[in-house]
Amino acid sequence: MSREDDFVPPELGPVNIRPRKAWAMSADEHWHSNPWYEAPRGDPALPEVYTYTDTMSYDPGDEVVFHSTTTAPQWTLEIYRDGYRPETVHKVENIAGVFAPTPADAYSSGCGWPVSHRWRLPADLRSGFYRVVSTCARANGGKFVQHHFFVVRPTAATRRAKILMILPTGTWTAYNDFGGANHYFGVVGPGKDQPSPVLSLERPWTRGVVWLPPGAPRICADPLPEFGDAPRYPMKEWAYANGFGQYYAAAGWAQFDRHFVLWAEKEGYELDMITQTDLHYRPELLDAYPCLTIVGHDEYWTREMRLAIEAYVERGGRLARFGANFLWQIRLEDDGKRQICHKFNAINNDPVAGTDKAHLLSTAWEDKDVAWPGASTVGVNGLHGLYASWGGFAPHGQKGFTVYRPEHWVFARTGLHYADIFGDKERIFAYEVDGLDYTFRHGLPYPVPVDGQPETIEILAMAPAVLAEDEPDGEGFRYYVRGSDHEGLVKCVTGEVTPEGLARYKYGAGMMVHMTRGKGEVVTAATCEWVMGLKRGDRFTEQITRNVLDRFTDS
Repeated sequence: MSREDDFVPPELGPVNIRPRKAWAMSADEHWHSNPWYEAPRGDPALPEVYTYTDTMSYDPGDEVVFHSTTTAPQWTLEIYRDGYRPETVHKVENIAGVFAPTPADAYSSGCGWPVSHRWRLPADLRSGFYRVVSTCARANGGKFVQHHFFVVRPTAATRRAKILMILPTGTWTAYNDFGGANHYFGVVGPGKDQPSPVLSLERPWTRGVVWLPPGAPRICADPLPEFGDAPRYPMKEWAYANGFGQYYAAAGWAQFDRHFVLWAEKEGYELDMITQTDLHYRPELLDAYPCLTIVGHDEYWTREMRLAIEAYVERGGRLARFGANFLWQIRLEDDGKRQICHKFNAINNDPVAGTDKAHLLSTAWEDKDVAWPGASTVGVNGLHGLYASWGGFAPHGQKGFTVYRPEHWVFARTGLHYADIFGDKERIFAYEVDGLDYTFRHGLPYPVPVDGQPETIEILAMAPAVLAEDEPDGEGFRYYVRGSDHEGLVKCVTGEVTPEGLARYKYGAGMMVHMTRGKGEVVTAATCEWVMGLKRGDRFTEQITRNVLDRFTDS
């Protein structure tokens, strides 16, 4: 039994659900104009407890400060290091309950709840992901359960791994809607129907980011739609019915990173761990490791993060990126407690637009006003890949990679040949993927040259992807994303939305690539669902992952 089975709640916690409109509206209109989001009820008749920490990561020996609100007279706090062999490290029972209201703009300004507990981390505490579990009793004999986390960074005294895992917490933050908004939707603006370009880290994580029950649907189409079916979005339906965040399946430890950690630790790989905020403010942490790894949904980066990774690789470091969707530049403020991303509206609304800091514009990396190709850092970018195998995005499409360069060392001991497909049964090619503009010569794919894109990139394997859902005419065919991202990205890149621009950026591909840079090298798997090959035991995906990690730690 896995450790979190101890904390399965008999009833799910609150969601703040706004009234629904008529069923005939389109799916994207429904989810964005009628969002549901998690927030405390504040009802004494329904005991609940919510907790967050004063920051996201700590050194051993630091003090962790917990902030909470509760309508229960007392509650319990338990902390354990999550992984293949979970370990409880701290537990406090019968904490006196104190209720504090939640500000209406908690998503951007923070919750501001009082301190509920303090804990000094042991000086020898191992680096890793520490789950914070707050529980309180309910009158029916059940309990309310809420999950938070913090990360313990490695130090010279506690370091024990050759691999440093960087958690893509910028993406987790972008999707966290606790209190009413994230970078995708929200209760912002005169109509209370806009996303927030400013997000606070001083709040809990919405339900599903840190913990999920077994069987929670993934975004990949499963089962496949039958002939003529309208599109389905099972993750949205399940989240709405069960009280989870509407974006739980898009990002987070529970859906992506944890699966990699369980596999790696079972295989005998040691992992030290940091957050992207640590990468931004403490790039020197990278220097002690021959290999960095990032997995899952990896969409949001600061300029400082990219510069740190590129400098690390130039010096001889290796980056193993088993993830995808390299797309947006963000900014961090207030020591990382606030994240900024204006996305499609950056050129009009971002305060740095038109200033001497315009290179920090919080928009797509391929935006004409930033023009720093994502491939410079990770070998691919989100713009030339994007969506696959769900909703109206090629739901019957290929769910594994086609091999094009089987002689490359990443495929050693797999027995794979040219044109073989791997990972299809396990659905590793899905959700969001990264790619490049490419051409074929003599049956092999090559990147189309772009200013700022390394010339050493090799395309090892690939599969088709799309940027827009193909929505047919007919009642019932109301797709979720439709053309909003397509048009927004085309405008960012070209400055206007034209039929030619839409056609140019409608179709793409996800690509597994290898590149050298300076003295170092990078392998990018370029699909969010690579971890499913590990969780579901695909022997090809497992062997490729071993090949990369073993080569990159052999120093």
